[in-house]
Amino acid sequence: MNMLARLALGTALTGAMCSAAYADPLAPDAAAAPATVAAVQSADQTAATPDDSAPTVIVTGTRSPKAIDKIAGAITVITPAEVQRSLTITEDATAVLARTVPGYSESNQTLNTLGETMRGRTALYLFDGIPQSTPLRDGSRNATFTDMATIQRIEVIGGASASEGIGAAGGVINYISRRATQDGTHFGVTGRFGTQFRDDNSQYKAGVTIAHKSDGIDIFAAAAYLSRGITYDAHGRRIGLSASSSLADSKQYSLFFKAGHDFGDNGSQRLEASASFFYLKANGNYHYVAGVRPLLGTDQTTGIPDTAVPGAPTNPATGLLLFKPDFNRFQQYALNYSNTDLLGGSLVMTGYYAKQEMRFPGDDSDDKQDIRISPTRFFDQSEILSKKYGLRTSYAHQNLFVTGLELRFGIDVVHDQTQQYLAQTNRVWVPPMNYTSFGPYAQLSYDVGPVTLSGGWRHEDGTVKIDDYTTTAFRNSVLVKGGKLKYKNDLLNAGIIGRFGSGFSAYATYSEGFTLPNVGIPLRNVNVPGKTVEGLLDLEAVIFKNKEIGFNWRGSMGSFGVSYYQSRSKNGSTYAVDPVTKDLILNRRPINIYGFDVTGELRPTSDLRFNLVYSHVIGKTSAANNVTTPINTPLGVLNIAPDKLTATATYQVIPAASLSLGSTSYFSRSLPAINEQTKGYTLFDLTANVKAGQIGTFSLGVENLFNKFYFLSSSQIDIFQNYFAGRGRTVSLTFHRDF
Repeated sequence: MNMLARLALGTALTGAMCSAAYADPLAPDAAAAPATVAAVQSADQTAATPDDSAPTVIVTGTRSPKAIDKIAGAITVITPAEVQRSLTITEDATAVLARTVPGYSESNQTLNTLGETMRGRTALYLFDGIPQSTPLRDGSRNATFTDMATIQRIEVIGGASASEGIGAAGGVINYISRRATQDGTHFGVTGRFGTQFRDDNSQYKAGVTIAHKSDGIDIFAAAAYLSRGITYDAHGRRIGLSASSSLADSKQYSLFFKAGHDFGDNGSQRLEASASFFYLKANGNYHYVAGVRPLLGTDQTTGIPDTAVPGAPTNPATGLLLFKPDFNRFQQYALNYSNTDLLGGSLVMTGYYAKQEMRFPGDDSDDKQDIRISPTRFFDQSEILSKKYGLRTSYAHQNLFVTGLELRFGIDVVHDQTQQYLAQTNRVWVPPMNYTSFGPYAQLSYDVGPVTLSGGWRHEDGTVKIDDYTTTAFRNSVLVKGGKLKYKNDLLNAGIIGRFGSGFSAYATYSEGFTLPNVGIPLRNVNVPGKTVEGLLDLEAVIFKNKEIGFNWRGSMGSFGVSYYQSRSKNGSTYAVDPVTKDLILNRRPINIYGFDVTGELRPTSDLRFNLVYSHVIGKTSAANNVTTPINTPLGVLNIAPDKLTATATYQVIPAASLSLGSTSYFSRSLPAINEQTKGYTLFDLTANVKAGQIGTFSLGVENLFNKFYFLSSSQIDIFQNYFAGRGRTVSLTFHRDF
């Protein structure tokens, strides 16, 4: 099916519904029992909340509040209602993105996000604007950093962007935390139980929130505990544990605190402090057992999937554990100052510190062996440690010189030290990489009647300093001379959006993004003497150029939106699989990506809503490194997701009860040029919410409603320990009450 045919299909599917993903909460108490569909919005669309019908404003990318109908580009705002609906079904942090964001790929259902891309590239994850991603050594573990119950909404920008600094190759995903908004003191309690009706797979959660607001002071605090059992596929077979780390068989602890004080004339100034602690740790009650993968080139969904069996891996001679449990441990502290009346404009300043520790499961692979440590084979496990601190500033002045002209500018300063070491033997695997960046930027926008013009510039001036280091024995223990890598780039953007009346609008935009490749992989793979850090060509920066056009319509009964984009990089960064070790290889080749998104909604009555999202993306590169033409080799599922179609119907049965049925389809795809075929599947989910007076709200969630057996798309290619079937039917009951 060619591009025009796919565009026609996506348009027909949603055009018949006259929609583009706008949603206002249907539940009578959206904070307690939301059961609505995502508010996926583009260009001119706005969203309503239970107590606020003003146009939606976002801060991601614009760095200070700006109405969404004046931003050129594809913007997705995931409402509190949709966040809560996703939580009713599953506690997976990226599941809500897979269901609601057009360009976001399939969720891996683990702690690992390898292959989870945004429009074919890696997205930048933020928590209240603070980066959680570690581009210097991307371990694909940065998307699980807080309990989702602390999240108010999620703002997503599709496409390459330099607005938030390094790392936004495929887009920006900003998780924005809750705060106290109602006067007085309020408590909330949440309990959750989930099961696949096996004796070792139950899921339990307990959470509490406290919110207080009075006399210009607001405080919000949340704590949660979550215990997960092992998971099963639809055939009743335990699902294997990921080599990167799994959500199954784990415990999760989360603490969050935010306090703010409004002061000055009419509360124009605000000082806000926040702290977050998150710890997800594997129980270690099971160990991995390989399945039987079919021969390469045959249907990869016909084998026996990897599984897990009870018992922690122990040394037969000593009975001691071979390795310690893997974990994610994230800490974040921030201090924010804002002033909405400073010299006629608005100032926002945020200082932050973040520490991210990600320990991986242990194994006795060849690359961890060293005869100097042990003449016999032994287990080890790696850990990524990243420490960041920085300052983000933004100043916006409206009606500068003339009405409708707005200037925004600021400076971002960040220091990031990331390293990876072998935790059991305290060996360097990837040396400490000290990245320091200075990023001034300026952005102009001009409203001329129904048209908004925008353009801007950002300068990235960064340095990565790496000391001398020695590679592991597997890489011949060679000495690599350290040095400095300097990156200086000027990144531009421009956009136009026109509002034509009767709900119609269109936009066109151009943006450039900047990131570094997964520097840790080429650093740890050096195995030839005489190499220097400055001499490794694989460490050159990646510059992305993104073009996009979009069309939107919104009416009283629905809305519709379609966008087409192109993303190109002359010296891109992609993953491939070593056919011998099954480990990842970093390729540096030109990359061209293009695709389109179609979103839609139909509201035939005030009680009934249908939402639909379709996305298609194609990526191509050259056949080998250092080869610039032709760019005709397709990118596989590690980088480019198969076509996705999601649909949701929500019905307000009575004022106190709502019902929602959703489906998610990933299409089959054949890429003979790289010998990759993936088989698609369709899953259904169900949520129901009932508010029982003053008792509280009960929510029922059913994932994989019809207990479909399937293999994840990313499991249908051969990587180390990744042959997994997807989760079978899972039923969850959640209770929530506010006091």
